[in-house]
Amino acid sequence: MKLSQFKFKLPESQVALEPPCIEFTDDDGNVVEKVYHRDECRLMVLHKKSQKIELYKKDSDGDEIIEKVRDERGKVIDEHPAYLTFRDVVNYFDEGDVFVFNDTKVFPARLYGTKEKTDAKIEVFLLRELNKEQRLWDVLVEPARKIRIGNKLFFEEDGPMVAEVIDNTTSRGRTLRFLYDCPHDEFKKELFSLGEAPLPRYIIDRRPATLDDMDNFQTIYAKNEGAVTAPTSGLHFSREVMKIMEIRGIQKAYITAHCGLGSFEPIEVEDLTKHKMNSEQIIIGREACDLVNDAKANERRVCVVGVTTARATETAVSTDGQLKEYDGWTNKFLFPPYEFGLANSMISNFYHPESTMLMATAAFGGYDLTMEAYETALKHGYRFGCYGDALLLLDD
Repeated sequence: MKLSQFKFKLPESQVALEPPCIEFTDDDGNVVEKVYHRDECRLMVLHKKSQKIELYKKDSDGDEIIEKVRDERGKVIDEHPAYLTFRDVVNYFDEGDVFVFNDTKVFPARLYGTKEKTDAKIEVFLLRELNKEQRLWDVLVEPARKIRIGNKLFFEEDGPMVAEVIDNTTSRGRTLRFLYDCPHDEFKKELFSLGEAPLPRYIIDRRPATLDDMDNFQTIYAKNEGAVTAPTSGLHFSREVMKIMEIRGIQKAYITAHCGLGSFEPIEVEDLTKHKMNSEQIIIGREACDLVNDAKANERRVCVVGVTTARATETAVSTDGQLKEYDGWTNKFLFPPYEFGLANSMISNFYHPESTMLMATAAFGGYDLTMEAYETALKHGYRFGCYGDALLLLDD
């Protein structure tokens, strides 16, 4: 496959800048409160074998449900088929089916500071802690040309958080030593208090991060800290959806895959076989393996939630289709044609052109049908990106 085969025009108006929400305004029309409903995004369903694409809700007879739009006086001003929402996802699964979730936890990785002497504004993006005792962190800096070995960075006007640049790792990468003398837990708490939600650039370049984003950009089942971006397909799951799954006997298997920035790195080669993904740490335990392998043995559905989860499970699947325990790293790059060894269903978002996430989605759904689904999404005003709408891919 070629990079150019995944190119399409995405209008800025269809890039979601926040999750679905209800806004409350004051008498002057100013927004005073937002109530977010992560499970009320739209859902499109792609059926791989039958080559069908579903957009609308249906009644028990299989007929499309018509939604009526009324004005303030109750008069019907429009009628149209009701779009599926993410809450409908449970209707495609039965007792004994298994969802594989990524329980990684996002930390507030983006900080803003100033360079000593010049007071130049610097963005520091925390990637991972290298050494607890020495307070060493692997980071990205922007603008990188201004940051050299020996420079000191200040993160509070009068506060104690100061870092020294001790190494250049890549063109934008640096190693920082934080000069903060206190117990590690206290240091980390103070460091994270200065950070904000690590939203992708296509959002942060259009609006600042807010306190709400630290909740919105986190799955409700996040547990193991280590991700610098969210496993975005899991953001749609609400406590209500999870409870319905429990009532219906749908199983939940949890793995940990610490999402890095590799998915957002631009691909610079036309031939996809020559692209190298950055590695991500994954941990798959015995409990998850037993749940998944049990479901497979009973010919139930195994649904991987998100591209990172798909990469992790495809790294750990054996040649006989069994999920194996795994503790290590993966740089697996999924793109079509590819035969999945484990999952027979997948939940994805609608991603940007030429992105590795789009390619992984097409690897599962098939190139032609996936690109048709994207064309349909563009036509019907679906929202793209981490806060956007969802795509359920079924192998039926």
